[in-house]
Amino acid sequence: MNVAELVGKTLAELGVGHAFGVVGSGNFTITNALIEHGVPYTAARHEGGAATMADAYSRTSGEVGVVSVHQGCGLTNAATGIGEAAKSRTPMIVLAAEAAPSAVYSNFAMDQDSFAASVYAVSERIHSAQSAVADTVRAYRTAVNDRRTVVLNLPLNVQALPAPETTEQIEIVPREPIRPSRDAARALAVLLENAQRPVFVAGRGGRNAKQEILALASHTGALVATSAVAKGLFNEDEFNLGISGGFSSPLAAELISGADLIVGFGCALNMWTMRHGHLIGRGAKVVQVDLDEPALGANRPVDLGIVGDSAECAKDVLELLLAQKTAPHRGYRTEDVKERIGSQARWQQVGYADLSTGSSIDPRTLTKALDEILPAERVVSVDSGNFMGYPSQFLDVPDEHGFCFTQAFQSIGLGLYTAIGAALAQPERLPVLGTGDGGFHMAISELDTAVRLKLPLVCIVYNDAAYGAEVHHFGEAEEAPDMGSVVFPETDFAAIGRGFGAQGITVRSVSDLQAVQTWLDSDPQGPLVIDAKIASDGGAWWLAEAFKGH
Repeated sequence: MNVAELVGKTLAELGVGHAFGVVGSGNFTITNALIEHGVPYTAARHEGGAATMADAYSRTSGEVGVVSVHQGCGLTNAATGIGEAAKSRTPMIVLAAEAAPSAVYSNFAMDQDSFAASVYAVSERIHSAQSAVADTVRAYRTAVNDRRTVVLNLPLNVQALPAPETTEQIEIVPREPIRPSRDAARALAVLLENAQRPVFVAGRGGRNAKQEILALASHTGALVATSAVAKGLFNEDEFNLGISGGFSSPLAAELISGADLIVGFGCALNMWTMRHGHLIGRGAKVVQVDLDEPALGANRPVDLGIVGDSAECAKDVLELLLAQKTAPHRGYRTEDVKERIGSQARWQQVGYADLSTGSSIDPRTLTKALDEILPAERVVSVDSGNFMGYPSQFLDVPDEHGFCFTQAFQSIGLGLYTAIGAALAQPERLPVLGTGDGGFHMAISELDTAVRLKLPLVCIVYNDAAYGAEVHHFGEAEEAPDMGSVVFPETDFAAIGRGFGAQGITVRSVSDLQAVQTWLDSDPQGPLVIDAKIASDGGAWWLAEAFKGH
């Protein structure tokens, strides 16, 4: 056994979940070692696709995803996917072969440490044969305990060294959750006692605290909502407002902005989730709970910042209130509010003027119809672009594991990769992708991967033959510029899908969607590409808010 094989064996013993990559000479041995020791491996067509597949797999499985890339160019090809994962604090390991230190004139030589730092990932390295196991364990521990994306560099000269004999037992002790200080818990308890209309907003850091947050919300009369990345977390609660922010339904926005106390649990309270602060009512108190102290107040001023785990915080505050024999507050949880939420909180319940024409379909009409046709047990992945609010809000998901939203880098083109990774993490659910024509063009090579995997993946392509966000943003200027750089000839994605071995249909009206039901009834063994020719929405409802942050 050499060092590369030892590192692969060690990662398998540590329990990594699934590996993705593009194999070259520098990462051939370690990739095969992962496979040999039982780690499932998916060969992508591009390293950028592999990185986002691993990111999505980690987010929706709870296991550590692995990316395997060649030295130098293989790593740079994966840059956007690694950056997205790092910004999202996804526990993920990138196995990056590295030119030997002496090979300064190698075509593949580069400063891989600085590269990792530039996209906010953590750089680690296998330093020697003797330290290989310890170096690997350190990288894995950083990924899991610190929730970081780690680039583990494997110099070629070290990879080839004979592995030392070792009987070392590998054990990772999970880090104990950080409990908030008693003073901080008491301060939040006092705010909740005095609040009449509290709202709790959970983000990615609140996904492990669902029951604790709901118990505290029930006792204090708080409504609950999520940031986009945690969609589905509170589905079971009758006082659930859904997504807070640009995707909020009119009722959700009204009730959130009417709160006198907003508590963010593991939520950045950024411009997306708070609509640049417009969802924070005048005089409302704002509390932020986060594991990282620098995150507190980073996006907007807070009245109380609490360092701690969201579950521990909610549990401690509720215990304080119960110990003080504080009676449950009705607060915002009134019968009137419950009735309004039941009838108006979902976008499917909001009326609109249908913009469909004889040759194109309103994206709302399209997505509402698909929500009814597609099985409820689904995992929805969303690319970035003008269309993204439609699948995010009109497609219901069973829980927080049924929605994957890779938007931290705000890159278009990640959606198809996301859908493949999420599908492998949730194989019992139907994978559904919402993407624009621009993003689907960027990612199209990975349709081959979905076909090879025989994934019954529904690809909804919202096709307006343009970069719609830019068309609507810049085209509305008084002196509109030439839009030729963001408008393109018509593309037949159904034909392209069939060329890859998928099935493809063109949709211009609701009646065309009968083909989707036919496909579902056929026990599909591959993807379906829906080329939806959408009517212009004049700029999606969330777009104006979004561009204020540019």
